[in-house]
Amino acid sequence: MQLYIIILRTFFIYLLVAFIFRIMGKREVGQLGTFDLVVFILIAELVAMALEHKENFIFNLIPVVILVLLQILISTISLKNSKFRRFIDGKPVVIIKKGIINFKTMVEQRYTLDDLLLQLREKDIRSIDEVDYAILEINGKLSVFKKDDSKDKDVYPLPIILDGEVQFDNLYSLKKSKKWLLNILLDKNIKADEIFYAFIKSNQLYIIKNDDVKK
Repeated sequence: MQLYIIILRTFFIYLLVAFIFRIMGKREVGQLGTFDLVVFILIAELVAMALEHKENFIFNLIPVVILVLLQILISTISLKNSKFRRFIDGKPVVIIKKGIINFKTMVEQRYTLDDLLLQLREKDIRSIDEVDYAILEINGKLSVFKKDDSKDKDVYPLPIILDGEVQFDNLYSLKKSKKWLLNILLDKNIKADEIFYAFIKSNQLYIIKNDDVKK
């Protein structure tokens, strides 16, 4: 009898965890943000504890349900509020710009030179001199653009406006001024907070409005 109970509990938890991961969204493990990763680890620990306790099995699963609801709530808020999303997940930062390492940014991100060189080697890059741009993504991965692949900087257009907020670092790195951007937006009769995504290509500003995404 005890064996049957264990089998049923295991089967129930398998279905529960599969359902939880399904409603939490389709993201690869390497793409998980810090909060998502913490939630997944806690769920695994709580599920293991629920299996170990013979009594109050359902009661021990309540914290799992609370964590799932909390994660869904935070994900919903993150989708609607870019400032909150950056607070939870952070934002991509430029580590190498035109072959020059930004040590200040590395210190802020607790990102060591050994980390940088390791990730460059993983991409078959032997020397920093081969790199034009390197961007540390929010999931800790390093996106690298080689000099040989970047005869035209438009190959990797950086976001100028993201979720209604101007990315001034990217704007200035492309030698564009705030006045230049404001004049374009004024000509197009559009405000920055109405823009979902905007980038520069061939010296032109391409815009995707929030209304275009919702369609």
